[in-house]
Amino acid sequence: MTVNESGRLERPYGIAPPGFRLPDATRVGPVHLQISNLQQSIDFYGDVLGLHVLEQTVESVALGAAGVDRPLLWLHARSGLKPAPRRGAFGLYHFAILLPNRAALGQFAEHLTRARVRVGMADHLVSESLYLTDPDGLGIEVYADRPRHTWRHRDRELSMATDPLDIENVIAEGRGDVWSGMPAATTIGHMHLHVGNLEGAESFYHRALGFDKMVWSYSGALFFAAGGYHHHLGTNTWSPGPSATDDQARLLEWELIVPGEQDASAAGRSLRAAGYSVEDGGTSWIAADPWGTRLRIAPE
Repeated sequence: MTVNESGRLERPYGIAPPGFRLPDATRVGPVHLQISNLQQSIDFYGDVLGLHVLEQTVESVALGAAGVDRPLLWLHARSGLKPAPRRGAFGLYHFAILLPNRAALGQFAEHLTRARVRVGMADHLVSESLYLTDPDGLGIEVYADRPRHTWRHRDRELSMATDPLDIENVIAEGRGDVWSGMPAATTIGHMHLHVGNLEGAESFYHRALGFDKMVWSYSGALFFAAGGYHHHLGTNTWSPGPSATDDQARLLEWELIVPGEQDASAAGRSLRAAGYSVEDGGTSWIAADPWGTRLRIAPE
């Protein structure tokens, strides 16, 4: 890596935005979901995913890894909701839980097999992933990254694919250890959203918000990140739309965490300067992409 004439860190892959650039330490924070039945979801996210209740009210619950007081998910119950549409709606495609290592993914995979949970799976070259849905049809990915030094790139584009996963090899990595829930180092690794068009997604998330563009040759998709990660955000046009409605299970909001208040303010001002509506929430800034998906930019 080198520093260019403008003082920006130059990596061998990715395209930096033309203006404001999100700090390298940017990460995805808590994900807020609207669900139909609180206890049903608590049971699923506890028994299947191994998340623990950190805080609970009559209508909402915060979930996270054992022994860690930082929520990964907030579930907000509303009775009478319709499930998320099978073909998707603009908004959530999936949220992605990042495990700290491949051994944890192997233990989780064996746990799912024993529990007879139906999953999808894929090898993305930069990571290995399992896919499932919650009781309301909301998409979930659980994955582990491959070491960064193994990632490949060509003409500044990071190489990603959807190849078959060697699930037996992944399970073997778990060494037969019993899954005991999400490890303490578990995080929300990325978000993946349905959007109406990739041009609008690039304008909002790359040019205005300040993500680097990482992958752009993937059919119907664009991937964005900060700090040289493979992606903190995926966007795709694989759903016919329209946007999710208030009477459906859906993503309410996702959080993007930056190092400090000045970084959050700079990101908010960049979005506003690009013509997007931004709400100043005090220490955080709130915006919505062109399809109504809400994003909260907040400091650590």
